[in-house]
Amino acid sequence: MTTPPDPADTLRIVAQGDAPVLEALAHMQHDTLERSGLDPRTYFLVRLGALIAMDASPASYLLALGAASEMGATIRDIQGTLTAIAPVVGSARVASAAGKSLRAAGLAAALEDDDELI
Repeated sequence: MTTPPDPADTLRIVAQGDAPVLEALAHMQHDTLERSGLDPRTYFLVRLGALIAMDASPASYLLALGAASEMGATIRDIQGTLTAIAPVVGSARVASAAGKSLRAAGLAAALEDDDELI
C-alpha cells in the first residue's frame, strides 16, 4: 500500500516550478497583459477580483497578490478591489478571500524560511 504524497512536498515541488502544469498555466497567460490594454497594476487587481469571484485556492492568491504587489498595488488598492466587488460577489466570498489570502501569506513566509527550496 502506498501512502499519498505529503501536501507540503507537493507545494514545494509546485513552488520550485518543477511541474508541467505550471508550464501549461504560463503558456495560457502569454501576452494577456498586453492584449488587455490595461496598465499592469489594474490588470493584476482585475485578476484578483476574478479569483475572489471564483473562490479560488490560497495558492492562487499567493501568485496573484505577489504579482499585484510587484506591479505597485498597495494594501489600499487590494482593499478597494474587495470593496468594489463585494456587492457583486457577496460577503461570503470576500471573507473567504481574506482568509485564503492570509493562508497564502503564511505559505509565502514558510517557503521563504525553508532553506531547502532555494
